Amino acid sequence: MQLDKVVSYHKALADPTRIRMLILLAVGELNGQLLAEKLSVTPATITHHAAKLREASLINERREKNTIYFSLNRHFIQSGAEATLNLIHKNGGADPLMQPTDKRQKMQDSVLRSFFTAEGQLKQIPSQLKKKLIVLHHLAMQLEKGRKYTEKELNVFIQQFHPDFATLRREFIMHQFMFRDTEVYELNPEEMWTRWETLS
Repeated sequence: MQLDKVVSYHKALADPTRIRMLILLAVGELNGQLLAEKLSVTPATITHHAAKLREASLINERREKNTIYFSLNRHFIQSGAEATLNLIHKNGGADPLMQPTDKRQKMQDSVLRSFFTAEGQLKQIPSQLKKKLIVLHHLAMQLEKGRKYTEKELNVFIQQFHPDFATLRREFIMHQFMFRDTEVYELNPEEMWTRWETLS
């Protein structure tokens, strides 16, 4: 599960009413009217919060005539929690110095020479993961820390190096170099970036 999905998962949980709804639904399926009565809120409030939970895949809905019934999406609730733990501990045991510094530097320099022209253009996107991560790291280091990029601005940045901005933008997200929130992109702390040095 990617970082933006983990964040969406926790945003959906970040409300007392939504947590209480999930606790009630853990017992079994309930309709919106009954949820509203049990929580002492209006049906419109239940509809609002149910939409947030549904968007994050935390609940399921089924319609029976004019009544909507809600139930837990137990699998996604569990997988979301596990994904959070995995993301936090992703690099927990990794030793960034597992290779001697000079060996790592030589490997990095070799890949950059092979895949970039003298003018700094990326000749092609590497297919090998380790080499791809070195290229992504090189590009990410040229982005401004703390700056929020619109998708258009990020595309323009990437196009300075390679025309396939869509693929590189997706790779930035997949390997945790960047975080995306509603079409706005920002660098993650370097500690979160997928490390090529830890690959076998």
